[in-house]
Amino acid sequence: MFKPAIAAICAVILCCPPAFAEVERVERGNLVLENIPEIPEDIATRLQQYQHTRSAGMSGWMPDGSILITTRFGETNQVHRVRNPLGAREQLTFFGEPVGSVSVSPDARLDGFVYGRDIGGNEFYQLYWFDLARGEHRLLTDGRSRNTGAVWSNVGDRFAYASTRRDGSNYDIYVAAPDSGVEDHRLLLEGVGYWIPMDWSPDDARLLVLNYRSITESHVFVVDIASGEMTQVNPQREPIGYAGAMFDRTGEGIYVVHDHGTEFKQLHHLDLGSGESEPMSAHIRWDVSAAALTRDRNRMAFVVNDGGRSRLHLLDLRRKRALPSPDLPVGLIGGLEFSADGNRLAMSVSTTRTPSDIYIYEIGRRALTRWTQSEVGGLDTSRFPEPELISFRSFDGLSVPAWVYRPGGDGPHPVIIQIHGGPESQSRPGFSSTYAYWVNELGAAVIRPNVRGSSGYGKTYLQLDNGVLREDSVRDIGALLDWIATQPGLDADRVLVYGGSYGGYMVLASLVHYNDRLLGGVNIVGISNFVTFLENTESYRRDLRRVEYGDERDPEMRAHLEAISPLTNMDRVSRPLFVAQGLNDPRVPAGESEQVVAAVRANGGEVWYMSANDEGHGFRKKVNADYFQAVTALFMHRLFSEAPE
Repeated sequence: MFKPAIAAICAVILCCPPAFAEVERVERGNLVLENIPEIPEDIATRLQQYQHTRSAGMSGWMPDGSILITTRFGETNQVHRVRNPLGAREQLTFFGEPVGSVSVSPDARLDGFVYGRDIGGNEFYQLYWFDLARGEHRLLTDGRSRNTGAVWSNVGDRFAYASTRRDGSNYDIYVAAPDSGVEDHRLLLEGVGYWIPMDWSPDDARLLVLNYRSITESHVFVVDIASGEMTQVNPQREPIGYAGAMFDRTGEGIYVVHDHGTEFKQLHHLDLGSGESEPMSAHIRWDVSAAALTRDRNRMAFVVNDGGRSRLHLLDLRRKRALPSPDLPVGLIGGLEFSADGNRLAMSVSTTRTPSDIYIYEIGRRALTRWTQSEVGGLDTSRFPEPELISFRSFDGLSVPAWVYRPGGDGPHPVIIQIHGGPESQSRPGFSSTYAYWVNELGAAVIRPNVRGSSGYGKTYLQLDNGVLREDSVRDIGALLDWIATQPGLDADRVLVYGGSYGGYMVLASLVHYNDRLLGGVNIVGISNFVTFLENTESYRRDLRRVEYGDERDPEMRAHLEAISPLTNMDRVSRPLFVAQGLNDPRVPAGESEQVVAAVRANGGEVWYMSANDEGHGFRKKVNADYFQAVTALFMHRLFSEAPE
């Protein structure tokens, strides 16, 4: 049962139900709200505390030993400088749009960094140079295309980056100096598809690049900077999924992460001359998810995704032995970066009860120091739920893992099934004030399944939903509903589904197949029709998505995609739906949401629709994200309170 305060809120909502025969449209800043009631003050006030949490991400070491981080004090994530442990966070960038990638030049004389930024979530990222001495910003790219990367040479005078400048669809690799105009950037590699710069050789004469075709197939090449000549690394007949590559200290070999001959992406050392490969993490039955080298390339840090949790490993590469690792909180680790002298390793660490913050490990002293402590809205995060890892059997006997967050008390508790996107993403036990709000204030259990097709469980599991197997992942949700029905603390009559992007498709598909077993769904920037999605997603990513979902240009596949698309089957959905969409979304265009909203209305169904004029694939600005969370809370309160006891 709900707490008295929540019950009172729901009573207010129920006495004034919205009218769904006509569309009631309200503009609120950059948000457009259709058929969405006013947020009761009780919900807004209580939720606000959960919304005032923040986090910090590691962005780079400065030559003087200070670090750059990204965090949010206003509406969006910006770059800040921290000079000592738990010191002041000195804000350096002040934009209405969030700052993304940050890359610091290793040349101390330059005293600056390259960063990426887009407009309104359109993901056409431009690269900028920030001169710290002058406090000035300068556009480096053409202002129109999509640009990513900024991998610095060892000397720090040049960087490589990828751009769709040539035709808007294919990525080329350019080399540029921070003081050069875009017309002077050198075209190093003209590519077909998606290309990424990875690492410079120790003498800066060669560049490692990756041609990404899908999560299970990519190719690594060495490019000679002077001539542009390319040599493929480790060519094989069968597809290989690569996750990173770096030169060793000699430049005659590379450290590479791939899944060749194994289920998981493992770390190897590959001799470029002989082609001989030496496995370095074969004793670990999980994916290597990140790796970093010191500047002299004598030490390495790498992270293993151990069933969803991160494990850090340190290596002395000269002596070929493991180094002592710090005693880190159990959670997620990212942003690995060594200091210039290689004696300190910075990283971001988050747990289910602490947001992402920066820790620095001094290797020689074996000393771990926390450098940032992000605010948590005054909440007692020891009350945040710790998830339990469970597994359930699906329709074909497949074991499917899931994280379960349970409220206190015996229940039975309503259930929110949160389905990740990707589709190759993975639900992992990081910090979420949203889940804490749902559990502690709504009294709901939250279940985050990693249905087939999720990453982190081997390449066989990863491919179990490709092409014509797409709806097998939806059947995993049906099996989860069966599991919920066996749990005495969970209420199988009060279950709703929530997800974004591909997770939004899963929400819609779950409602199509299990309408009578669900209360409703929250669909954020979700795919409603695979054919219209593939035809309208930005051209630079279209072929990548065809590998996963199927090629809509093939008549047989097109018919299959139409048949399984939720939009084709919306007449089977009678449950309430909340749809949220950024109107500048390049991945899942707004038409995907608009057509499903229209279909629900045509069927006489109940749908709330929230769109944002200044957002893309999700909500990155705090004012928009906060209001979305409030509407979601209201929607969930209403559905759970209306369900029969």
